[in-house]
Amino acid sequence: MKPPFSSEEVIIKRLGEPKIKSPLSIADEVLLNNEILFHPYPGMEQEDPPVAFEISQPNKMIYFDPTKVTAAIVTCGGLCPGLNNVIRAIVMSLYHGYGVRSIFGIKYGLQGFIPSYGHPLIPLDPSVVSDIHEQGGTMLGSSRGAQSIEAIVDTLERQNINMLFIIGGDGTLRAAEKIEKEVDNRNLKIAVAAIPKTIDNDISFVSKSFGFETAVDTATNAIQCAHTEALSYPNGIGLVKLMGRYSGFIAATAAASQRDVNYVLIPEVDFDLEGPNGFLETLKKRLESRSHAVIVVAEGAGQRFFQNGEQATDKSGNIKLKDIGSLLKDRINEYFAKQSIEVNLKYIDPSYIIRSVPANTNDGLFSATLGQNAVHAAMSGRTGLLVSIWHGVYCQLPISLTISHKKTLHPSSRLWISVLESTGQPSFKN
Repeated sequence: MKPPFSSEEVIIKRLGEPKIKSPLSIADEVLLNNEILFHPYPGMEQEDPPVAFEISQPNKMIYFDPTKVTAAIVTCGGLCPGLNNVIRAIVMSLYHGYGVRSIFGIKYGLQGFIPSYGHPLIPLDPSVVSDIHEQGGTMLGSSRGAQSIEAIVDTLERQNINMLFIIGGDGTLRAAEKIEKEVDNRNLKIAVAAIPKTIDNDISFVSKSFGFETAVDTATNAIQCAHTEALSYPNGIGLVKLMGRYSGFIAATAAASQRDVNYVLIPEVDFDLEGPNGFLETLKKRLESRSHAVIVVAEGAGQRFFQNGEQATDKSGNIKLKDIGSLLKDRINEYFAKQSIEVNLKYIDPSYIIRSVPANTNDGLFSATLGQNAVHAAMSGRTGLLVSIWHGVYCQLPISLTISHKKTLHPSSRLWISVLESTGQPSFKN
């Protein structure tokens, strides 16, 4: 089995040769080894030369003159803990580290580039962003939906913006790649650097996305409440729905951490509701023996239980998922009512609370480091890149690589095995 990409596909574009000495004194201590090997999966052949990602670090020589460069920052898509931390880190690194004085925020996502919306540019400096990390959300606002790539680059050119820091998930990264290609087609010297934002932790070649740890922290609070509710009533059931459209990382990690959970349902592992080995019959046996149960379900799980029909999409083109939490609640109540068994089910959906809280200490440090690394990369003239952490090392790789496929939780992974060992749940398959 060959690697999913070649050594040429991990090379990051450069706008030109860096000829300006960096004002950062730390750049003189640059690491001798500037690459981290991509670890192949079991059974996968390694290339010669081996595939490796660039390590993120300051550079001795930079491409942009800090006294003349203009930077812009934009946040797109759904909210996520740590967004303000990334914005603050980018501004502080540009301003204090490199002496850049022309920094702007783009209001309300990609809408902010389109003149017809009338969103003004927001001048940014340390006085504007000094306290924003203490708040959830994004001070720049956000939006969903595609915008004209040509119009976006028109604005970049018109405003003499030389580097764009774009913070967002899968759809935003695809837009960032198109922006970089349009910039290249016009022979413009504009660096495009992306910081991956996904509360679901589902971007490829990113070991962990910022905000994920905070999301798990907040999710475990909801699980604790569900457990308390379940214990407080006869045949008590606590049902918690967590984020995870196509990947169950939050549900699995929260359940593995807060070991009060009895059942975890995720998109990557199919299950049956009815039948002798189905979920409902297993739940019944649990109540007969223990009189309570806690269930965690990821929002993308069990979508096959809904009647087939035309699938609606949101403004970003994402399929609008059906509410598996409400369906499970109704099916559980119906199942036990038919058998004249009284249950006390409490349904908790903390999704918007989880998205909107400020980042915890670890996520605050992590998101700030990603923002700083994006600045180092852009100042050096690198473009079309995403900053990441891979096997515990901060690195950078082409955006095109990260959007090649979506990261999901493998059923044989250590995390899912840990969940199964903690819950003792069967396969729920007939």
